[in-house]
Amino acid sequence: MLDSTITMKGQTTLPKAIRDSLALKPGDKVRYVVLDEGALIMPVRPTSLLFRSLRYDGPVVTLEEMERAIAEGASKG
Repeated sequence: MLDSTITMKGQTTLPKAIRDSLALKPGDKVRYVVLDEGALIMPVRPTSLLFRSLRYDGPVVTLEEMERAIAEGASKG
């Protein structure tokens, strides 16, 4: 377990082990998610990192085909 202290300005320093674990560098952003039990600290990653992360090697699908598939899936539920 790691601790840090809140300053008079409400600031704190993330311990090095946390920064290393989350691969945070100076200037990176973090997001705080408040839960009933406490809070989570998560790195904010740019959406550009998602580019081509989900590969689709199938045939090209038109918007109309996608909408038809969505409608068919919705009618089954």
